[in-house]
Amino acid sequence: MYNNTRKTFFNSLDWISIAIWLGLCIFGWFNIRAAVYDPAHASLVSLSTNYGKQFLYIIVCILIASAIMIIDSKFYNYVSPFLYGITLILLVLVLIVGRNVGGNQAWISIGSFRLQPSEFAKLGSCLLLARYLSSNTRGPNVKTLFFGCLILLVPITLIMLQPDTGSALTFFSLILVFYREGYVSSQLLVFSFLCIVLFVLTLVFSQWYIIGTLALLCALGAYLFRRNRKAFSSAAFLFIASSAFVLCVDYAYNHILQEHQRNRIDVILGKIDDPRGQGYNLNQSKIAIGSGQLFGKGYLQGTQTKYNFVPEQSTDFIFCTVGEEWGFVGAMFVVLLFLGLLIRITLIAERQRSSFARIYGYGVASIFFFHFFINIGMTIGIVPVIGIPLPFLSYGGSSLLSFTILLFILLKLDANRKGIV
Repeated sequence: MYNNTRKTFFNSLDWISIAIWLGLCIFGWFNIRAAVYDPAHASLVSLSTNYGKQFLYIIVCILIASAIMIIDSKFYNYVSPFLYGITLILLVLVLIVGRNVGGNQAWISIGSFRLQPSEFAKLGSCLLLARYLSSNTRGPNVKTLFFGCLILLVPITLIMLQPDTGSALTFFSLILVFYREGYVSSQLLVFSFLCIVLFVLTLVFSQWYIIGTLALLCALGAYLFRRNRKAFSSAAFLFIASSAFVLCVDYAYNHILQEHQRNRIDVILGKIDDPRGQGYNLNQSKIAIGSGQLFGKGYLQGTQTKYNFVPEQSTDFIFCTVGEEWGFVGAMFVVLLFLGLLIRITLIAERQRSSFARIYGYGVASIFFFHFFINIGMTIGIVPVIGIPLPFLSYGGSSLLSFTILLFILLKLDANRKGIV
């Protein structure tokens, strides 16, 4: 009986997701070696190098993933408040005793290991949000939405105090969870997207030109739908609200965003052309990726990589190494692996019988998608550089551990879904 149960559980595991995870980890390990290669320590497992340490992190992740599969799946729902509380304590602690790296006080040194609490706060928040929303039996309502947002707002605030804008922005991707569960309408998502577009347009063009264009569009809309009594009032309200938003953009941009954040946005928008200064990281990143052409320069043959032209190339800019040494083919291989993993996670979330598992699954998908899109987007120059890792490829124990735990808890919940009535 015991053997049959174990065999059933073994067969229920989503081995495709596990294979993609392992493939990304190994490919990332090889590319970290290429990014910081030291001929004096050529071995892939030399613990005096980052790639040797990454190998150790991968082994630890395999052990932790195995442990996750042994633990009862109900444990993760039960433990979510405690894990969330522990991550909040760590986020407070890092502000007191944390190590400052690159202007961010985001790491706690534990011997040679640097713990980044913000990475694990994503895990704690996903679990607690899933527990809270799944416990709601009255359907979507304002009260539940408010406290659900509050669960995310607390870690966001603590992370912004470090300040680590990139990690804080990741939590906003969980709006997709609220959308899937019916707390956020499609209209609100479209409205949010249009606000982002309007924000960018206001930075590129004169705000008075934007307001004038909005006036013409609203007037045209009111004329086309003039038979509708509410058309004029709706158009007027839309114009007033949009104009107020445009006028607030300038203040927010100059008084809320920090100087380096404004500079990164200006580089993307082409308002600053400073390849040796503010635009150095992006310029070198695009050179590295572009120089790889179709099939790349070959493993350990990347000149941009070998001579350290790209800063943080083993962490935030690891995709540059992929593009330079493996070319367009290698870069597309990584993109397709990630897309495959995201599709698998979404399918897994949809087939859950438990609302807790479904909500958690969409949380995992949201966080992975945000990291995937923003990290690759910033290396090719379509989004500002905000400094977040590429899951499973970037060097770092905290990120690799947190992403692995996020994924394997979902796989554990999925493997036991048939036992839920």
